[in-house]
Amino acid sequence: MGETVSGARRTPLRTVDVAKESGYSVQQVRDLERLGVLPPAARSGNGYRSYTSAHVQALGAYRGLAGAVGPVAARQMLAELRTQSLAAAASAISAVHVGLARERDEALRAQQALRAIREETDTSGFEPESDAMTITQLAAALDVRPSTLRFWEQEGLVAPERVTSLRARRYGLPAIRAARIVAALRSTGYGIPAVRDIMASLDRLDGLEETQLVLQQRLDQIALRTVALLRAGTDLATVIMSVRESPAG
Repeated sequence: MGETVSGARRTPLRTVDVAKESGYSVQQVRDLERLGVLPPAARSGNGYRSYTSAHVQALGAYRGLAGAVGPVAARQMLAELRTQSLAAAASAISAVHVGLARERDEALRAQQALRAIREETDTSGFEPESDAMTITQLAAALDVRPSTLRFWEQEGLVAPERVTSLRARRYGLPAIRAARIVAALRSTGYGIPAVRDIMASLDRLDGLEETQLVLQQRLDQIALRTVALLRAGTDLATVIMSVRESPAG
């Protein structure tokens, strides 16, 4: 692997060559170099940029990472990967995988909550105490701040119970289910008014069907982002290792 990376550095490529091999335009290649996605290109005596296949691999890593976390976060991550230790760089990529897995789990829990509402399994009105959550517990489960749950309550999206003289919030099963669906919808990009309309529609069959479709689209989107990250795996590994194998590293 080291010989391949080192050998790649010795192969000069023009900007147009990098653009052709990576699928980006010449201007995009220059812009991404300026933004730190690519390491600085060498300059020939006449001032022209001189790239190598390592730059092409860096663009491949960027494409996949941008598909997983978005272009802004991808640019920041790639710039940081070149300055981090091997352990820190590997951990940063692992964190992206973990984050995607968490998003998928939350979307699946939202689907489960929707099925529970659809099947009306909780018809007795009795909820065991062990199934209730405090605002801190529910916020942690959804990976949001308690203030976010309070905001959702203010907007009429989630209705907790209140107990004790201090009016501490207690979320029973219906509220937990609603909160999971709201969290999934917000993660998908729905604004508060749209989420409010969707939540109000859950007592109708067509509303349940539409929400199920939204949640399935959310899962499909997460799957595509995961595949993009997997496709970038080899290129990301090369980016991380090439810095540590360089004579200056």
